[in-house]
Amino acid sequence: MSNALKVELGRRYRFSASHRLHSPHLTAEENCRVFGKCNNPFGHGHNYVLEVSMSGDVDPATGMIANLADLDAFVERQVLEEFDHKSLNEDVSAFREKVPTTENLCIEIFQRLKSFPKAKLERIRVQETANNSFEYAGDNVEGNQR
Repeated sequence: MSNALKVELGRRYRFSASHRLHSPHLTAEENCRVFGKCNNPFGHGHNYVLEVSMSGDVDPATGMIANLADLDAFVERQVLEEFDHKSLNEDVSAFREKVPTTENLCIEIFQRLKSFPKAKLERIRVQETANNSFEYAGDNVEGNQR
């Protein structure tokens, strides 16, 4: 980044999805013990809140680090179209072999959003319930520098 003023922006999105927490690597008893009611064979749903934090230089011509309409369209394509009103286990290929915990959901969303071309993805945060939220800033924060 140049000597321009660096700013971080946050944007919030919402989506609803269902999942079942179940691992084929565990026995039925272990799945029930580890995941409890979240191992219900019929799954259960959440109204997720996704917070995306991006950083970058302020463009002197626009006064912005990224056009919010561009970011919204990118998040819509990369995440919301794929996850909203879907079964994470059945409809999202990334979770066919991986337990769709919110921790894994954070990692998947980060991977989908890190290629946004107009600003650097700093981190994402997913709120699953009023009591549970998870944040992810990439495997190697330094390795994701622009």
